[in-house]
Amino acid sequence: MSKLYAALMLTFVVFMFTTPVFAQEPAGVAGASHADWVVISAGFAMAIASSICGLAQGRAISAACEGLARNPGAAPAIRFALLLGLALIESLAIYTLVVIFVKVG
Repeated sequence: MSKLYAALMLTFVVFMFTTPVFAQEPAGVAGASHADWVVISAGFAMAIASSICGLAQGRAISAACEGLARNPGAAPAIRFALLLGLALIESLAIYTLVVIFVKVG
């Protein structure tokens, strides 16, 4: 196990120090500008944040419905926790959208 760990760490260190080699374009080669990559990565970030928010909201609502079915008397407490949780989950997508507007705009 220690040989495998040592080999993985050595590979990581080698890749870490060779990455800057690929950071600069060769002279005279026209490539995509930095702004193009910012827009593309912003689109991926919003897609990932929205999908995670959708999954989390679905799980939260499912758990709340299950809790209400098991104990209908706890409806006000479950409803409050559900709404608070949904607001916090949705804030992930809102923060991502704000960062995208700041970065891209």
